[in-house]
Amino acid sequence: MQEQFERDKMRVEQKSAVKNSTIRFIVIALLFLLQVMWIALVIGVLAQRVPWISTTISILTMIIGLGIYGRHINAAFKMPWMIFISVFPMFGLPLYMLMGRSNATKRMRKIFQQVNDTLEPCYHQEEQVLQALKQENPFAYGNARYVWRQGKYPVKQNTRTTFYPDGAEGFEVQVEAARKAEKFLFLEYHAIEDGAGFAPLKEILKEKAAKGVDVRLFYDDMGSIWFVNGEFKKEMEAAGVKCVVFNPISPIVNVFMNNRDHRKIMVVDGKVGFVTGYNLADEYFHLTMPYGFWKDTGMKLEGEAVKCLTLQFFEMWNAMAAKPDDVRPFIEMWDTSETENTLEENVASYRQDGFVQPYAESPMRSETLAEEVYMNMLRMAQDYVYFVTPYLVLTDEMVREMTTAAKRGVDVRIITPGIPDKKMVYKETRSYYPPLLRGGVRIFEYRPGFSHAKMCVADGKVATLGTINLDFRSLYLHFENGVVLYGCPMIQDVKEDFDRMFEVSEEVPAGGVAQRGIPTRFGQLLLRLIAPLL
Repeated sequence: MQEQFERDKMRVEQKSAVKNSTIRFIVIALLFLLQVMWIALVIGVLAQRVPWISTTISILTMIIGLGIYGRHINAAFKMPWMIFISVFPMFGLPLYMLMGRSNATKRMRKIFQQVNDTLEPCYHQEEQVLQALKQENPFAYGNARYVWRQGKYPVKQNTRTTFYPDGAEGFEVQVEAARKAEKFLFLEYHAIEDGAGFAPLKEILKEKAAKGVDVRLFYDDMGSIWFVNGEFKKEMEAAGVKCVVFNPISPIVNVFMNNRDHRKIMVVDGKVGFVTGYNLADEYFHLTMPYGFWKDTGMKLEGEAVKCLTLQFFEMWNAMAAKPDDVRPFIEMWDTSETENTLEENVASYRQDGFVQPYAESPMRSETLAEEVYMNMLRMAQDYVYFVTPYLVLTDEMVREMTTAAKRGVDVRIITPGIPDKKMVYKETRSYYPPLLRGGVRIFEYRPGFSHAKMCVADGKVATLGTINLDFRSLYLHFENGVVLYGCPMIQDVKEDFDRMFEVSEEVPAGGVAQRGIPTRFGQLLLRLIAPLL
């Protein structure tokens, strides 16, 4: 009876926390909207009463429109702003000045640049590793070198990788790995739900912190706002767990609010790391099933490449923490084994065929690393390239690469959800089907439920897994992470998982989805127009 009472009490407290967080989000959203509307109203009133202001606005609209056109950014981002400012100048101009300017995130870019300047010397690319990859697969070598030169993320050997085709299975392994933490345990996740699914790991975090293990928890405020509130952070910190909330939502108009941390990383002692597509919430582990079966994937890394995950964690932690940490003691722990023989044994135990390259995407960087990795896989594919993504919102460049690959005879396939979690985005996803189907790309909808996995595999030789959706937010606005595998045994496991998904998915006919009416088409056009701004 007492145990049942405690469980019921915990459920009530969790529901209360979610309710409070939801109210906070609604209040902040309303305050944000009121600020923008107030600025637009003031400009509109002044324009009516002071003639020269109206003339100035017209001139500014033309100048800013030309300035946007001349920016070296994707056309999908230019057109919405140009149309928005031209049609609604009173509303569009102030919103662009607040959110669309190239230097709107100047302060945050400077912070991240300073952090990256301290981390870059800790990354090291062994030239012999790159040359070995070049001998094995010249096309893969080109992508690996690109990721190293543009992102400073090295490709590694001596790393064992394990694939988990289901989020619940992967999470169980994470829990067991966390139990073995002796020195440090770091977690960075977009969303954490203080519920039954996260409970086992939550208790381990507390236990390890009480034993002196350096335990850190980093999560996104927007991603977790529906699941936790400030009390959760206080509880974890009281237990000795260091917590940082990424980019807390504020009612003050701020373009950086649109950049969220979508990464999903766990690192144990610098020896074992996890990169997942799933968050730490009940629906990802089938404890709740609002959208049918939730398909998600993850992977474990053991060995040299885990150092890269540690550094990626500190990129975000040091940018947001009140006091940045010196990362060297954390990445040197494995290297400074008690004896050289022990170190050699460690390397040998993790040795595996293939090459592993963890990398990260940042909207504070001009290079669109994640999108280029996907397009490079399309360019290097000779037989097939498969994608699975929960959302499909593509740039013209990505559509062109997919259809060009299909036209030269590559079997290009995309798996999207059969049951959507966001109906509006699902409609937008389907609006991209016609041009892809006309170009020879095959599209499948996962019928058992919602597919949240983000993976790509090409020719059984290269694969990538991580947090990166095929949409604007992941490719341009979010902080993301992934792992590229070259010639690793795990690639076959990923291919087999795709084969299983194809078996339970329904292929969209070449003629496309059902005939769309004019209202539907118009609505999809509007969604595609504003997608880059959301």
